[in-house]
Amino acid sequence: MQATIDFILELDKLKGVTRKVRPLGLERYENSAEHSWQLALMAISLVRFAESPVDVNRVIRMVLVHDIGEIDAGDTLVYVQDGWEERKARELAGVQRVFGLLPAGVGAECLALWQEFEDAETAEAKFAHALDRSMPILLNLSNNGQSWRENNINHAQVVKRNGPPIKAGCPALWVYLEARLEDAKPLGLFGS
Repeated sequence: MQATIDFILELDKLKGVTRKVRPLGLERYENSAEHSWQLALMAISLVRFAESPVDVNRVIRMVLVHDIGEIDAGDTLVYVQDGWEERKARELAGVQRVFGLLPAGVGAECLALWQEFEDAETAEAKFAHALDRSMPILLNLSNNGQSWRENNINHAQVVKRNGPPIKAGCPALWVYLEARLEDAKPLGLFGS
């Protein structure tokens, strides 16, 4: 019991990991725990649009563990390409440490879910990636391009970085987003 309680309390630190986009109507930035929770509900809501049939419970579990490494590594804007391998190595070390707090079988199961998400090869992982990439787009479209403007991210960067994984896991969602991104071009929502 104590190992599991230690793990649960360690997870509370995910609430302190600040992301680059603001929740709707709030001046503060969202945290990674809020992001993971929202993706779990997106999975339930959008599962019928997944590219292939998926086990939604597995997807939910995956999106709930996918950012655990950020407790140690922090969050990085998806558009930053330099140092990607080093950041991923820090995330892996972080998830190994955090999941290592759990009894061996449970920790190994969580680590396997995290790795499945990272590998993005199964239908569940592809769908989870589509959700992960689409939520910041939805927030930016609703927040007047807040993080795109603050970080000087242009339309082409958004499409190039997010289009392929969203299309691979949830094509209907990409069709929806692509049209809205195109409509947003003349509105000044993007950086230059």
